[in-house]
Amino acid sequence: MGVPVRRLWVAVLCGYLAFGATLQALPSYVPEKFGGGALASGTAVGIAFLATACGRPFAGWLADAGWSRPVVLAGGVLTAVGGLGQLIAPELVVLLAARLVMGAGEAALFSGALPWVLAGAPVAQRGRLAGWFGLSMWGGLAGGPVIATLVGDRVWWTVVGLAVLSTILVWTTRADRGRIEPLVRIRRVRELLPAGVPLPGATVGLAAYCYGTVAALLVLRLRADRIAIDKVALAVFAAAFLVVRFAGSPVVDRYGGRAVAASTILIEIVALVGIAVARGPVSAVVFIALAGFGLSLVYPACVSMTLDRVRGLRPGLSMGVMTSFWDLGVMVAGPVGGLVAEWLGFPAAFFLAAGSAAACVLVCLAFLRPRRAVSRR
Repeated sequence: MGVPVRRLWVAVLCGYLAFGATLQALPSYVPEKFGGGALASGTAVGIAFLATACGRPFAGWLADAGWSRPVVLAGGVLTAVGGLGQLIAPELVVLLAARLVMGAGEAALFSGALPWVLAGAPVAQRGRLAGWFGLSMWGGLAGGPVIATLVGDRVWWTVVGLAVLSTILVWTTRADRGRIEPLVRIRRVRELLPAGVPLPGATVGLAAYCYGTVAALLVLRLRADRIAIDKVALAVFAAAFLVVRFAGSPVVDRYGGRAVAASTILIEIVALVGIAVARGPVSAVVFIALAGFGLSLVYPACVSMTLDRVRGLRPGLSMGVMTSFWDLGVMVAGPVGGLVAEWLGFPAAFFLAAGSAAACVLVCLAFLRPRRAVSRR
């Protein structure tokens, strides 16, 4: 019997819709309920990605050993518990703890499901399938803010409901019948970083800093200058991101991950500088849409580069580690961008993100070269 790819896709989508909805809610929720400014809001957004970054390699490792279903199921449960914790949190420290729980759930949800899906695909099709399956995660992150805007004050109950739905979808999915292997393969910490992963990881991590700045600070930046599109800004970003991601993914196969990542991040630099200097709603919408365009193909490009460099060895672990670099970039962007915004203003925070994008292009062009083979050590 085949892998239940569509059901897993929907399960991951629901979990990440819940997570994405919190990105829209937190910039208002944190100041209104707990006080604090950009630093507190940015930390609340970013801290979940710390748990996600730490959890992805272990989730991928367990999934490679045949434990995909319990890992993905645990991801749905943790996401629901984290959402409920944010709803009932009496103080900021409890909310931050709940964010960590939710972040761990998101790590298990996607990084446990991806190897399950790849296990049923020919090696030659894994890059494209990973990019398509990644739309479940990115679609949730992009669509969640739209849902949060639509449901208004019921956002946190919606978050919990989506996470519960994700859990039910996995619970009712037939068990993975692949071989269960002993969990003794990783004897040294360095084995958690497969050869071939660090450079694509650095590329996606630097791009992630740009995304983290948008997720944590865009709404606050628009409100600070009274540009009255704050309620639809993340939806504009999401629409551009999803349209280009859906239509443009085949470009990665045609031109290669390195070329696609470098060229699209150049667009991201222009977009971030534009967001920093925008003074009206029309220019802000244009640059926000460009920001979604610029980030849309970075992840499938880095998937392609990673799978090329590891040559199919431990794909779950390799993809988990590579995606952890993304989480680390977003995690750093929240508090660092918030601190810069409080000290120097919101434009400075977006200029800093543009600098991160420029460093991303440099890594692509100066260090990343096609790699024919990777040592099995």
